[in-house]
Parts: sequence; C-alpha cells; structure tokens
Amino acid sequence: MTTKAEGVGFRSDRGPILIALMLATGLVAIDSTIVATAVPSIVRDVGGFSSFPWLFSAYLLAQAVSVPIYGKLSDMVGRKPIILTGIGLFLLGSVLCGIAWSMPSLIAFRALQGLGAGAVLPVSITIAGDIYSVEERAKVQGYLASVWAVSSVVGPSLGGIFSSMGLWRGIFLVNIPLCLLAGWMLVRTLHEKVERSKHRVDYAGAALLAVSLSLLILGALQGGQAWEWNSPVSIGVFAVGGVLLALFLLVERRAAEPVLPPWVVSRRLLGTTALVSFGVGAVLMGLTSYVPTFLEGALSTSPLVAGLALAALTLGWPISASQAGRFYLRLGFKPTALIGISVTVAGLLVLALTAPAPDVALVAASCFVVGLGLGLVATPTLISAQSSVPWNERGVVTSTNMFARSIGSALGVAVFGAVANAVYAGTSGGDSDGPAVVAASGAVFLATLVAGLLTVAAVLAMPAVRAGAGGAGSAGPVLADAEDSKH
Repeated sequence: MTTKAEGVGFRSDRGPILIALMLATGLVAIDSTIVATAVPSIVRDVGGFSSFPWLFSAYLLAQAVSVPIYGKLSDMVGRKPIILTGIGLFLLGSVLCGIAWSMPSLIAFRALQGLGAGAVLPVSITIAGDIYSVEERAKVQGYLASVWAVSSVVGPSLGGIFSSMGLWRGIFLVNIPLCLLAGWMLVRTLHEKVERSKHRVDYAGAALLAVSLSLLILGALQGGQAWEWNSPVSIGVFAVGGVLLALFLLVERRAAEPVLPPWVVSRRLLGTTALVSFGVGAVLMGLTSYVPTFLEGALSTSPLVAGLALAALTLGWPISASQAGRFYLRLGFKPTALIGISVTVAGLLVLALTAPAPDVALVAASCFVVGLGLGLVATPTLISAQSSVPWNERGVVTSTNMFARSIGSALGVAVFGAVANAVYAGTSGGDSDGPAVVAASGAVFLATLVAGLLTVAAVLAMPAVRAGAGGAGSAGPVLADAEDSKH
C-alpha cells in the first residue's frame, strides 16, 4: 500500500505526488493535441504525406494494447516502477521523434511514445485511487481532468508556434524537461510498501492480447481508409485478430495469474462501468474528430477558432468532475452517472438538431454541456470500479476501464468515418463541398447521440452502490444489490 496523508491539494502532504501525476498526465494530454497542428510542417520536411495518418494510428494502437498489460504488472510489482518505465519510454520516444529522418522512422518512434503513454495514464489514475479516499477522489479527478482542459489550449498553440518557426521537432523535444521533472518528483515523493511474492508472469496471454488487439484495432482504424471494409486485407485482419483473441481467452482460463482476469468483466459493477467507459470513448471521438471539421468546412472558421470551440468540452469536464464527489456521496454512484449521461445526451441532442444551421457559439455551448455531463459520468463510474477492489486488483481494474475507453474511441473512428464517407459518396463535391460537410457532420453528430443513448442503457445496468467512508485505498462502495454482492 502507498503511504497515507491528510488533505487534498498542492499544499497537502500528498501535494507533490499530485503535481507529479498532473505532470505525467500532461505529457499524454499535450501530445494528443500538439502533433495535429504541426503535420503540414512535418510533411514538408520529411515527406510521406500519404502515411501521415499513421502518426496518430501507431500512437493510439500502441497505447491501447499496452494498457491492460501495464495494469496487471502494476498490481504485481507496484505502481512506481511501472509509471517510471512509462515515463522513460515516452522520453526515449520523444527524443527519437525529435531526430527522426523520415516518415517511417517518425511513425515507429510515435509507437514507442504510445507504449509509454499506455503506462503513464492508467497508472497515474491508479495511484490517485491508492492514496486518496473515496470522498477525496472526485476532487483529485478534477485536478487531473483540468490538465486536459489546459492542454486543449496549450497543445495547439505550441504546435502552431513551433510550426510557424519551422521548428516542428520542438513539439517532441519539449517533452524532455517535463518527463525528467515528473520522473524526479515521483522518485522523491512516491513511497510504496509492496508485499513481495513470487509471481508467474502470463507471457503467452500478454503476447496474444497485444497481437490480437493490435490487429482488431488496426482493422477498425484503417477500414474504409487504407482499404475497403470488404477487401481481402480487411477480412484477413479481422479474422486473424478474432482467432487470436479467442485463443487468448482459452489461455487465460488456465493461466495462474492471467493478465486480464475473467472476473474483470464477469462482476456486474466492473462489466457495466467498462461499458460506460466504452461509450464515453465513442462520444469523445465523435466530437473531437468532427467538430473542427464541421466548423471549418461549414463556416470557414480558422483552425484556432474551431479548436477553441471544441476546447469547451474539456473545460466543462473538470468543472463537473471536481464536484462529482458531492453528488455520489449523497446520491450514490449510479444516480450521479445517470444525471451526467442525461446532461450529455441533452448536449448531443442540441448539437445534432442544430447542425443544419451551423453557429460557432452554439457548437461551443453544446460541447461545454457535453463536457459537464461526461465529468459526472466518467468520474463516479471509474471511482466506483476502483473502490470495489483491493490494492492488488486496482491496477488491472483501472487499466481495463481506460482500455474500454480506447476501444470505444477506435471503433468510434471506424463507425463515424463510415457514416461520413457514406454521405460524401452521395454528393458531387465530396468532402470539399460546404453543404456536404454540414450533412456529413450532422449524420456523425446523430450517430454520436445514438452512442450516448446506448451509454444510458449501460448506466442503468449498473448495480446500486453507495460510497463507503473508508480512508485512502479502502474498498469504498457498498453493494446494495444482494445478488451482485455474491460476485
């Protein structure tokens, strides 16, 4: 267990750890927004225009498939060595990206960054779950969510500055001092007492999980883009990935310490909260992928204005996340999540209904409302899942929740892309025609609304739990559903 201390905030005994976790989270948050604005400069320098989407796909793929593995390892050996390994990989990847000599090399080094991000983000959230009580965690999640809000503005701005100066490599090299500072602070301030025992590492399961998910996510990301959905390549990728995933499930049933234990999805609370996280990922991807395109194509707004409209989403999220504790301590986790998903659906509904008459202010307001709702969905569901298990299971539970969000994002890319492409295919101007952009974006926003409604069903399926009053690292929720308490 991690050592305990009183108080929440930067001035408390745990303040230095919180700052370190925010710095580590900032690495991933800024990286998710800073690269996009520098793509034109990168292509002019190293070429490979047709391959540049892989700068994002390789990163997302490596991050997604490694999350469950890191989660299990953090339960086995402790959080500190895993998050430091992640920061080290991210640092190495950033340095190599900064000296990349071609698009293929840059893509490979982006994948290395993704492997680091796969450890940094979920383990940071797990550490917060270890050292803060159920009452405190919502406020801490607000601190961590605020990093994304700041990064949504800082990232594109830094990317634009470096690009305008012809110094695109700076967008990667700026990570070096941040990595070193975050790592140094964690080494000095985070102290764990891990019960050492002999473990049997599930190498076969980890390999099968990584390869099968890589193929399935690759198929979802590239289907309809790099190849047609019904092409031999697409069918082959999904078929092989599906077979390997089935083999993984068989291996896990016999593994002494499975990398992804079956109980992670068989327990009702954990399974339903993972489904909620899946829906959150899909909704996020629908907005982040198409709101800027919608505004730029429909109203000819600048990329900066379109980006700021989208940033309203990441401003609303930390506001509600920081206040979620007031709700779930009084009402319970499920009612709080229901309030949040209702607000989310309301924002998505306004966005879908008003798409035929684009307005920057209305889009920004809708994104802000969606962000407010998501903060009341993601925070209580994650905390309820974390708090229902002991320390030695919390890493895999947190990583499974984050992994579900990544899968939701990946499938969201595929589904929403297919919806938009179907609309473009029926117009003569394609994606360069303003009315076609409006129609395609409206269809995507409607599909995102459907994803939000399906997430409502996942929240309704959650068992009734109430927040316990334990201290840092305590089990937390008390199941009010007698049947679920048996699992």
